[in-house]
Amino acid sequence: MQPIIVIGFLNNMKVLIEIAYALYMGFYTTLKNLFRGPFTEEYPEYKRPLPARSRAQIILTSDPDGQERCVACYLCSAVCPVDCISMQAAEADSGRRYAKWFRINFGRCIFCGLCEEACPTSAIQLTPFFENSKRDILKMVYEKADLQVDHCGKDKNYNFYAYAGIVTKSAGKGEHVKEEKPVDVRTNMP
Repeated sequence: MQPIIVIGFLNNMKVLIEIAYALYMGFYTTLKNLFRGPFTEEYPEYKRPLPARSRAQIILTSDPDGQERCVACYLCSAVCPVDCISMQAAEADSGRRYAKWFRINFGRCIFCGLCEEACPTSAIQLTPFFENSKRDILKMVYEKADLQVDHCGKDKNYNFYAYAGIVTKSAGKGEHVKEEKPVDVRTNMP
């Protein structure tokens, strides 16, 4: 019976030493920083440099010829994990598809970048502009006119309709960049 009491006493001493050490380290950290001056970044005056690949506000870019890139394929809306993107497709007289209306709810957006990755036309791009807070949550819903910019964004020379092989009034089958003329399958018959 005597050895059990000694083992219990040693275990209790070990716990008491661990508690004392934890208290000592806490007080040491407090005393170490007690007389140090504050380190405060004044946010509006000083803006911390962001990483090169930071993601924030979404924009809709244009083609090099000035037309909108979005073809309303709904891929961005489908891949969005919080379902904050909605749109309606339409087709112009020239045969080009476009988004009749395009809406993003930045109150729900988590800026994950999946919409940018899914976009086949590079229409959606994320910018490093992160100062996007509003007092009214309804003002966080951005329409197409709020998102459109008059530049090409990151992909300066990419034009979806020049490479896609889609028949429009500007180009037919076999007339796009790096596209061969269509093969008449009847010529392959024996």
